[in-house]
Amino acid sequence: MQTVETLNEGLKRAYTVTITSKDIDARVEKEVAAIAPQMRMPGFRPGKVPANLVKKMHGESLQRDALNNSIQDSIQKLIADQKLRPAMQPSVELDENFEFGKDAEIKVALEVLPEIAAPSVEGLKLERLTVEVADAQVDEAAGRIATQQGALEEHAASHKAKDGDTLTIDFVGKIGDEAFEGGSAEDVKLKIGSGQFIPGFEEQLTGVKKGDEKTITVTFPEDYGAAHLAGKEATFDITVKSILNADKPKLDDDFAKSLGLEGLDQLKELLKGQIEQEHNGLTRTYMKRKLLDQLAAAHDFDVPPSMVEAEFNQIWAQLQHEATHEEDPEAALAEMEAEKEDYRGIAVRRVRLGLLLSEIGQANGVVVSDQEMNRLIMQAAQQYSPQDRERFVQYVRQDPMAAAQLRAPLYEDKVVDFLFEKAEITDRAVSREELEAAIEAEDGDLKPHVHGPDCGHDHHDHDHGEKKAKKAAPKKKADAEEAAPAAEEAPAKKAPAKKAAAKKDEAVAEEAAAEDKPKAKKAPAKKAAAKAE
Repeated sequence: MQTVETLNEGLKRAYTVTITSKDIDARVEKEVAAIAPQMRMPGFRPGKVPANLVKKMHGESLQRDALNNSIQDSIQKLIADQKLRPAMQPSVELDENFEFGKDAEIKVALEVLPEIAAPSVEGLKLERLTVEVADAQVDEAAGRIATQQGALEEHAASHKAKDGDTLTIDFVGKIGDEAFEGGSAEDVKLKIGSGQFIPGFEEQLTGVKKGDEKTITVTFPEDYGAAHLAGKEATFDITVKSILNADKPKLDDDFAKSLGLEGLDQLKELLKGQIEQEHNGLTRTYMKRKLLDQLAAAHDFDVPPSMVEAEFNQIWAQLQHEATHEEDPEAALAEMEAEKEDYRGIAVRRVRLGLLLSEIGQANGVVVSDQEMNRLIMQAAQQYSPQDRERFVQYVRQDPMAAAQLRAPLYEDKVVDFLFEKAEITDRAVSREELEAAIEAEDGDLKPHVHGPDCGHDHHDHDHGEKKAKKAAPKKKADAEEAAPAAEEAPAKKAPAKKAAAKKDEAVAEEAAAEDKPKAKKAPAKKAAAKAE
């Protein structure tokens, strides 16, 4: 193998590599020798098929395999000999005039990771905003559980349905005069104001009474899951069979025992612990963003354009997706275009911080242990059906890229924790509202993509805590933290904070309850073909 460097400019490298025909032929001969003993052919004893006949039958396939293997081995040798650290998969181009029997000339182009001076981890100063759990917060959370667990009692026949009431209804949906598939159901429970059905459906049932028959008109959203219904106007013939009202139980020891707990004190202790976890998550989010800001301000180096482009494409694709769900998609897309370079700058920062965190982790011996990795794999496997879990586990164990993707978030968190330990931290007590406001004001956009031994350079939604993405951002990407591979642990959304709390309250009730609480049935609006569950 002969190698000639043709480009060495910044982080870009290019080489011409010549693979001799002798090397390719040797690989073919080796493969022939390996498969000949296993071949069977009429007129020959097993394993005695002549090599020339093996070549005649499979020569073209063997040559292609030998060439491909030679190219792969040559690239690996080139990387090792030149001590390269590729940022992305190298680009490889075979001479278009190549013919078997002649030397193969390939052109290899790649970008390398920058040489980063040993990052200093000294002198970091952070403020930890802490929030004390107030008794009123615990009482509010307990009250939500009581409401959720309340028994449904039927209103008198004269009662007019209002927001919060649960109706039992039959309905038949039609487009024009024709009932559409999946648009009919019986004995469906619908809570007015729950948002179960498409916009405009529930609101038109306000004021109905038991036994009423009513026809309402609604329009399916343009982005509705069933294409044959999207954007179309439909009518629903509705029969109201009952109107129920939740009877909120009294918050006492008996109520707590009905959830399988020892008493009210234990319920409140559980809820307090959950709220503390939420506060700790928000505190970590704030501290991490401040940490990344300090790292970004202290380090500046070139980053591989290909990595920036891949990161930018991730951001841009999610922005475009979010824009289609805005009230005015065209205006959202126009605003995005006007700020395109800002988002490209965000991509640069994300990549730079990711490389920096990786460098810090490697320099300081931060690793994800085999035990931690096994736990990650098993946790991720739980999202699959039982019959697919084993296949997923095998896939991750056999594919280094998949393993790196799974490992990256934990690796990043461990690097951040290491830096927290090194930092000088001061505490300041604030209210939850003040902490959420501080996070919102952080102008933090998208978090870093950690590159290095714990990342396969596959560009995910690794958000930075830097500059808050504008308007149609990937729900600000920071808001998608719980789903993003390198996301912080706490939800960064301000508005949905109470919703999140309500969900966790519900989880406590579900875990503690002696029997499952009834689940509200989904309405046609949430189903592809308007079916009720």
